[in-house]
Amino acid sequence: MNVLLIAGGWSSERDVSLSGGKGIKKALAELGHAVTVHDPALSLDGLMEAAAGKDFAFINLHGSPGEDGLIQAMLDRVGCPYQGSGPAASILALNKAAAKSLFRGVGLASPACRFLNERPEKDWQPMLSYPLFIKANTGGSSLHMEKVERPGDLGAALDRLFAVNTAYLVESAVPGHEITCGILGELTGDREDPVALPPILIKPASGAIFDYTSKYSPGGAEELCPAPIAPGLTRTIQAMALAAHRALGCEGYSRADFIAPDIMDDSATPMLLEVNTLPGMTATSLLPREAAVIGLSFPRLVARLMDLGLARHRRAASGKAFEAPDRT
Repeated sequence: MNVLLIAGGWSSERDVSLSGGKGIKKALAELGHAVTVHDPALSLDGLMEAAAGKDFAFINLHGSPGEDGLIQAMLDRVGCPYQGSGPAASILALNKAAAKSLFRGVGLASPACRFLNERPEKDWQPMLSYPLFIKANTGGSSLHMEKVERPGDLGAALDRLFAVNTAYLVESAVPGHEITCGILGELTGDREDPVALPPILIKPASGAIFDYTSKYSPGGAEELCPAPIAPGLTRTIQAMALAAHRALGCEGYSRADFIAPDIMDDSATPMLLEVNTLPGMTATSLLPREAAVIGLSFPRLVARLMDLGLARHRRAASGKAFEAPDRT
């Protein structure tokens, strides 16, 4: 097939996107596809022309554009299939405040939070327990995030953050262990069944938070898959990841991030932090590592995502609505 690989973009995660794009391009070539690379930051106007006539588009963008649904909407307009979720699920997942509202609606536990679309008054306090995390409302890779230990430190942190972004989520820090769980579709004909992958337990090497440095520096974190946690907790996290995937209307794949207070307690209630609709796609990224545990090499994972995207395109063309069946 003639495949358009879309990577780069203009978000703060541009370098991560370009790095992952190199591995995807290699995998696509190994699968026998002809690959053309397009960077929306260099020519957004040229995207639809580049996609026209292509058999498939593989999107490897993080933040906006990409996870906000813009690129997906443009590809839909020219009838070019792509992997993953459509525009609606993409923007709902990227907007942390909106996603949390949906999670609460289906009974998924998530840390208490406040949404800020502007810098509040100087003496403002969020009425949440400290310490706090302040996160960009529509960002990823733990960029533009700060941990605030005391009420007296809040003002300075808000000043720094609002100098570089315009909307944030203030969230109570939950003590515990970081766990992530991917969802990957399986096909029966053109029917897609989302299935939870084996979770990963993340141990930042510094003992600190899983921030940008821990995520992308060699040796920045130990990532154990399958996660060495209680079997009941594994089942709970997988069920919650599936429920979040469905609540947002995701398709193809996604990855949900959690904090668990006690990894050896079968009855522990993990907290859902967020869902990524375009997870990192280097061979050592989290979701590809989970896929490898169930026997999917990186090229085979890329091929699976393409098959799912093509099936989604056929369903849309035939007017069949997507329904994610209950399956754990």
